[in-house]
Amino acid sequence: MATLSTPTVQHPPTASDVTLWVNGAAHRLALDHRTTLLDALREHLGLTGAKKGCDHGQCGACTVLLDGRRTNACLVLAVAADGAHVTTVEGLSDGEQLHPVQRAFLHHDGFQCGYCTPGQICSAIGVLAEAADGQPSQVTPLPGAQDGAPEPGAPVPLTPAEIRERMSGNLCRCGAYPNIVRAVDEVAP
Repeated sequence: MATLSTPTVQHPPTASDVTLWVNGAAHRLALDHRTTLLDALREHLGLTGAKKGCDHGQCGACTVLLDGRRTNACLVLAVAADGAHVTTVEGLSDGEQLHPVQRAFLHHDGFQCGYCTPGQICSAIGVLAEAADGQPSQVTPLPGAQDGAPEPGAPVPLTPAEIRERMSGNLCRCGAYPNIVRAVDEVAP
């Protein structure tokens, strides 16, 4: 009588080597494929500026800049960010010299408890870049629709309404919104 042999099942690897360029430095990490960028930053690199708020991409507390674009780090798998450049709030200052957005948040008291502040600051930097690149928002006037509408591709003026709309993905439980708008307005061109 012939015996049946059990076929050998080979499972795909559950971890990968990932290189993340964080605040200008390369970090080679062996990470489980399920590790989010937020968890890689906080748990593997000790960068705790980006906060885990809702863990569903709804509050913005985990906002970082991923290749210059604001991103909810809780929604990005670290393996998907392999080779990408990540800027966290810890990487914004130049030594003791704060980034202009950080200075504006201090000047206008754009924080209370401070939990959401790192995400707010990173998001504000993204907002400034998006508007400078001419990316419209929901409230940007359509060209030809009314006076003051920017030409397609031209920088979008950051009015308080634009700032509020563009920052709407970052929640502040303390309600520091008016001061956040003033801070962003101060650094807007």
